[in-house]
Amino acid sequence: MHQIVGFHFKVSFLNLPDGKDVDVRFQSVTGLDVQIEKETFKEGGENRFEHSIPGRRKYTTLTLKRGILSPKDSGLTTWCQKAFRDQYNNKSNEKNIVPIGTVNIELLNEDHVVLMQWELSHVWPVSWKVGELNAERGEVLIETFELNYNYFNLVAIS
Repeated sequence: MHQIVGFHFKVSFLNLPDGKDVDVRFQSVTGLDVQIEKETFKEGGENRFEHSIPGRRKYTTLTLKRGILSPKDSGLTTWCQKAFRDQYNNKSNEKNIVPIGTVNIELLNEDHVVLMQWELSHVWPVSWKVGELNAERGEVLIETFELNYNYFNLVAIS
């Protein structure tokens, strides 16, 4: 058994409106974190400690970074732009933030075979940031997407 490296991966947005091939490529992915909240209660007559029991699971936001793309080149950028620009439909007052049902993050080997897959459920944008514009440096401009998700499953790969 050898160590798995984390530099070869892709992110697949299932049912992303106007999704493009570039919408699977990112510089980094963070936020595959889960914690179990701790609930405590006090027992009458027992003053030395509080009892702790496991509570709900809490997932952090997913953060994706990549070189910036124009909205015409990226369905993800268009989806985020629509969510932040048009939060509500003016005619019906319905929310325009349309969650994506499933987002898959796949860790790949050197032959592009999936080694591990995280399946995220009910994903919607929380934040969209553009890196610093600086005339003194010739760096790639990075855009950062922060996405909320309800939970993830680590899918067994055979």
